[in-house]
Amino acid sequence: MAHFKTTVHVDGMTCGHCVAAVTEELESIDGVEEVSVDLNAGGISEVTIDSDRKLKHEAISEAIAEAGYLVVDNQA
Repeated sequence: MAHFKTTVHVDGMTCGHCVAAVTEELESIDGVEEVSVDLNAGGISEVTIDSDRKLKHEAISEAIAEAGYLVVDNQA
Protein backbone atom coordinates (compact mmCIF):
# COMPACT_ATOMS: atom_id res chain seq x y z
CA MET A 1 0.00 0.00 0.00
CA ALA A 2 1.32 3.42 -0.96
CA HIS A 3 2.20 5.92 1.73
CA PHE A 4 2.66 9.65 1.22
CA LYS A 5 4.07 12.37 3.46
CA THR A 6 3.22 15.99 2.71
CA THR A 7 4.70 18.94 4.59
CA VAL A 8 3.29 22.46 4.50
CA HIS A 9 4.10 25.63 6.39
CA VAL A 10 1.28 27.44 8.17
CA ASP A 11 1.25 31.03 9.43
CA GLY A 12 -0.58 32.31 12.50
CA MET A 13 -0.87 29.30 14.78
CA THR A 14 -0.16 30.20 18.41
CA CYS A 15 -1.44 27.46 20.73
CA GLY A 16 -2.78 23.95 21.23
CA HIS A 17 -6.26 25.03 20.15
CA CYS A 18 -4.80 26.14 16.80
CA VAL A 19 -3.09 22.77 16.41
CA ALA A 20 -6.34 20.94 17.23
CA ALA A 21 -8.36 23.02 14.75
CA VAL A 22 -5.91 22.47 11.89
CA THR A 23 -5.55 18.76 12.71
CA GLU A 24 -9.33 18.25 12.78
CA GLU A 25 -9.82 19.93 9.40
CA LEU A 26 -6.96 18.03 7.76
CA GLU A 27 -8.15 14.68 9.15
CA SER A 28 -11.47 15.24 7.38
CA ILE A 29 -9.71 14.91 3.98
CA ASP A 30 -10.12 11.43 2.46
CA GLY A 31 -6.94 9.41 2.77
CA VAL A 32 -5.37 11.35 5.65
CA GLU A 33 -4.09 8.95 8.29
CA GLU A 34 -2.13 11.19 10.65
CA VAL A 35 -1.32 14.86 11.13
CA SER A 36 1.60 16.20 13.18
CA VAL A 37 2.33 19.84 13.89
CA ASP A 38 5.63 21.42 14.90
CA LEU A 39 4.17 24.55 16.50
CA ASN A 40 6.18 27.77 16.23
CA ALA A 41 3.89 30.08 18.21
CA GLY A 42 3.31 33.29 16.30
CA GLY A 43 5.61 32.24 13.48
CA ILE A 44 5.59 29.66 10.71
CA SER A 45 4.60 26.18 11.93
CA GLU A 46 5.42 22.99 10.05
CA VAL A 47 2.52 20.62 9.46
CA THR A 48 3.20 17.06 8.26
CA ILE A 49 0.37 14.99 6.81
CA ASP A 50 0.63 11.21 6.38
CA SER A 51 -1.82 9.79 3.86
CA ASP A 52 -2.55 6.71 1.79
CA ARG A 53 -2.76 8.75 -1.43
CA LYS A 54 -1.28 11.87 -2.99
CA LEU A 55 -3.17 14.89 -1.66
CA LYS A 56 -4.04 17.94 -3.73
CA HIS A 57 -2.39 21.12 -2.47
CA GLU A 58 -5.71 22.93 -2.94
CA ALA A 59 -7.50 20.50 -0.60
CA ILE A 60 -4.84 20.98 2.07
CA SER A 61 -4.92 24.77 1.72
CA GLU A 62 -8.72 24.84 1.87
CA ALA A 63 -8.82 22.68 5.01
CA ILE A 64 -6.25 24.89 6.74
CA ALA A 65 -8.13 28.02 5.65
CA GLU A 66 -11.34 26.52 7.07
CA ALA A 67 -9.52 26.31 10.42
CA GLY A 68 -8.63 30.00 10.06
CA TYR A 69 -4.99 29.81 9.01
CA LEU A 70 -2.89 30.30 5.89
CA VAL A 71 -0.48 28.00 4.07
CA VAL A 72 2.67 29.92 3.12
CA ASP A 73 5.32 29.05 0.54
CA ASN A 74 8.43 27.33 1.80
CA GLN A 75 11.08 29.82 2.80
CA ALA A 76 14.57 29.18 1.40
